[in-house]
Amino acid sequence: MTGLPYDTLLVANRGEIAVRIIRTARALGLRTVAVHSAADAGALHVHLADEAVPLGPAPAAQSYLRGDLVVQAALRTGAGAIHPGYGFLSENAGFARQVEEAGLAFAGPTPEHLELFGAKHTARAAAQAAGVPLLAGTGLLADVDHAVAEAARIGFPVMLKATAGGGGIGMRACRDADELVAAWDAVRRTAAAGFGTADVFLERLVERARHVEVQVFGDGAGGVVTLGDRDCSLQRRNQKVVEEAPAPDLPDAVRTRIADAARDLAASVGYRSAGTVEYVYDAEREEASFLEVNTRLQVEHPVTEAVYDVDLVAWMLRLAGGDTGMVRDWLDAPRAPRGAAVEARVYAENPDRDNAPSAGTVTHAAFPADVRVDTWVEAGTTVSAHYDPLLAKVIARGEDREQAWAALARGLDGSRVDGVATNLGLLAALPDHPDVVAARHDTGTLTHVADASPRFEVVRPGMLATIQDWPGRTGLWHVGIPPSGPMDDLSFRLGNQALGNPEGAPGLECTLQGPALRFRTAATVMVTGAPAPVTVDGVPVAQWEPLSLEPGAVLDVGAPDRGMRTYVLVAGGLDAPQVLGSAATFDLGEIGGTTGAPLRTGDVVRLGDASGVGQGRPVPPQERPEFPGRWEVAALEGPHAAPEFFTIDDMAEFYATDWEVHFNSARTGVRLVGPRPTWARSDGGEAGLHPSNIHDTPYAVGAVDYTGDLPILLGPDGPSLGGFTCPATVAVGHLWKLPASGRATRSASCP
Repeated sequence: MTGLPYDTLLVANRGEIAVRIIRTARALGLRTVAVHSAADAGALHVHLADEAVPLGPAPAAQSYLRGDLVVQAALRTGAGAIHPGYGFLSENAGFARQVEEAGLAFAGPTPEHLELFGAKHTARAAAQAAGVPLLAGTGLLADVDHAVAEAARIGFPVMLKATAGGGGIGMRACRDADELVAAWDAVRRTAAAGFGTADVFLERLVERARHVEVQVFGDGAGGVVTLGDRDCSLQRRNQKVVEEAPAPDLPDAVRTRIADAARDLAASVGYRSAGTVEYVYDAEREEASFLEVNTRLQVEHPVTEAVYDVDLVAWMLRLAGGDTGMVRDWLDAPRAPRGAAVEARVYAENPDRDNAPSAGTVTHAAFPADVRVDTWVEAGTTVSAHYDPLLAKVIARGEDREQAWAALARGLDGSRVDGVATNLGLLAALPDHPDVVAARHDTGTLTHVADASPRFEVVRPGMLATIQDWPGRTGLWHVGIPPSGPMDDLSFRLGNQALGNPEGAPGLECTLQGPALRFRTAATVMVTGAPAPVTVDGVPVAQWEPLSLEPGAVLDVGAPDRGMRTYVLVAGGLDAPQVLGSAATFDLGEIGGTTGAPLRTGDVVRLGDASGVGQGRPVPPQERPEFPGRWEVAALEGPHAAPEFFTIDDMAEFYATDWEVHFNSARTGVRLVGPRPTWARSDGGEAGLHPSNIHDTPYAVGAVDYTGDLPILLGPDGPSLGGFTCPATVAVGHLWKLPASGRATRSASCP
């Protein structure tokens, strides 16, 4: 028994908040229903729910924003309540009204509250009526001349703001009348396109502002509790990235005033459910001024939960069922905050590219067990470009602020996501930032923080560049997983040894046209393999010698003039996750490397730990492999040679022929062009019509596999089992020659 008048909850959201709500609902004994778009059919919240209902295609406008479909799904599945989470329909008054008109409980504020606080100018008016401190500002502006006149009254600088929307959209700082005139049309266009209204107003701009907020929770009948404050000043593009509770370095008088004002504002309208009253804090003046009310659960709510030991999601679900006991209990015996908490949002975005979102498949995800992590990602999760790129929230608590930040630092150090670019490196730089440590940070601090983690970014991926290690993924060929690894393992291993790495350390294999890589941190690299033009920042450099790259340097590897493959090795190796014991990329199986695929433009690849590796040495010329235009490859005869499968003459011609390498060759196999055998038999008997056919037999890397009359030298990504004859197998010591050759290959039998 749940003790609630409903037993089924529909969660009208996705991502980590949907996962959180479903888990909380289950703890309350509720059955759960998830809704999802086509892009999220395999998402974690869909698997966790007792039932899932598809809404439509990936675009949110055709799925998660279709309130009518969400309500239909609730009615069809017997849900008695809907929790909207945050974003999407969470602050949509029309949707809340639809829910309640359908006889369902809405786990959030009333439609009237959503309307009142959904427009900034009406929220400002309500705040003014409740005595909440306000920045100097205006009501809605009639035209640009009105705006200029009001700005002169307030005093520059000012912020021109759309009355609707949020997330920093529809806002422009203006430091004089010319900037205000220039911004007028642009802000109104953005507001109209994003929020359906072009209405704007002005507020005084606070330079070096901090963003603080108060968590409120109302029972809908005038009972309102406040659960402390939070600092949300560490932002990018006016959107929060790191939040902490309580807000640090806030004078007691200011803390008391913003809490009292938030409670009075919420109580004045009989506020229902969770909400946040946000303020701009001017640290120089020690003044906090009303910004807006967020009529929903906030992304950063876990830090409040951590310091007050409450579950705000459970409160919302209980209140949706008519239970107001938690509000009464709190009013009777308010709790004091205990310690401090910090939350860092892990985004799928690349800070090196102005925080551009990164889409793809998560190939590896790991988070530590000693901090709270709210996430929806796991290995195999598809991160779509259609939605907010939030992947996870890492929440750490301590007995004081210093301990909380130290715990966050450890939590971030133990967090890893591969397959998409993330801001984890940037987040890791924050706990030691002097302005953060001293609580001097503001909403502009994050723009001056850099990711210091060793890495390079792919500027141009080349034709086929993959992360490989040696000897690759061994011991699994019997279950159909090839070893992969470098085709020219000689060049690969020599480069690693010269740099001071273990000879099997992960590096890049580049086929024909190589990549261009921007190293974001200093690194020592070496390019080996087939002779090719190599430059650093446009200046030609030598292969087979260590190259010291400065931060920002671009290494560019061109196409070989002989041979097929070059290798980029880095001191310390590449930091790619192990999949079945190896970092090697098997792109046909979509495993290995960082993304399970060849490099793509914008990919970020971590570098391994180069401490203690040294500066490296050149590979001595006498040790470097030669790359002629014609190759002789040593081979062992069998297992399917003469006289059972091929004639004696067939094998003699096979060894004497100058074979041409077919253009359609790859890591799976190198196709050879030459004479057709006459064969020692007319067909394969029970195995098939062609004489090359046999019953399935194990293959070896380097086996000459006759598929019909065409011989193929099987590569490290080739099949482990098949039904074709193999008259010879390349000796292990000569396997490195297979990918190096680009023109002619001649086999020479070993005794």
